[in-house]
Amino acid sequence: MLSRTKIVMEYERAVIFRLGHLRKGEARGPGVYFILPCIDNFITVDMRTITFDIPPQEILTKDSVTVNVDGVVYYRVTNAILSVANVAYSDPATRLLAQTTLRNVLGTKNLCQLLSDREEIARSMQATLHDATEEWGIHVERVEIKDVKLPILLQRAMAAEAEASREARAKVIAAEGEMNASRALKEAAMVITESPAALQLRYLQTLNTIAAEKNSTIVFPLPIDMLQAVIGMKR
Repeated sequence: MLSRTKIVMEYERAVIFRLGHLRKGEARGPGVYFILPCIDNFITVDMRTITFDIPPQEILTKDSVTVNVDGVVYYRVTNAILSVANVAYSDPATRLLAQTTLRNVLGTKNLCQLLSDREEIARSMQATLHDATEEWGIHVERVEIKDVKLPILLQRAMAAEAEASREARAKVIAAEGEMNASRALKEAAMVITESPAALQLRYLQTLNTIAAEKNSTIVFPLPIDMLQAVIGMKR
């Protein structure tokens, strides 16, 4: 019986079955191997890191918000024998498991957690996938959440809420500024009251500022007491 040769690349490993029995030892590779036709069954396994996209999943969050989420998964085969002997078609099985894991994990999170804790969710998914695929000889290296798509109405509601929050903070800041300004004016008035010459100096400084702007209008302040006396004479 003539034997045939099979070449195994550096990034591959070969799992050989002879008469249905797994040949002893680890998976073969790399190199050239001889197999017996009709007796040996030769299966090559790619050991490189494989990446695939998780299709967008429509998920109902814990606070009853419907979102569309997709992601990406990086994995590689660490044990070629387990990937052949323990699971049929390890790649499709890993892809389907990633989809169900994404739905299950995100279903326990509310919308705020989903938008802010992507790294924690990715680590949780990676741990769950790793525990499930370890018996298949597969190691999940990384899981990432790519995009979270919200309904249009929800986006508008969140934008209106954020705008109202910013306006409320602006009003609070303006009120605090007015309060601080009033306190400063009160302290300035107390200083001017103690020194009447300070009011005259302040007036001259104001006139200097007006003149610097080339303004033809000059305002002369009159004391309140004088105004009250004039009003009393008219009466």
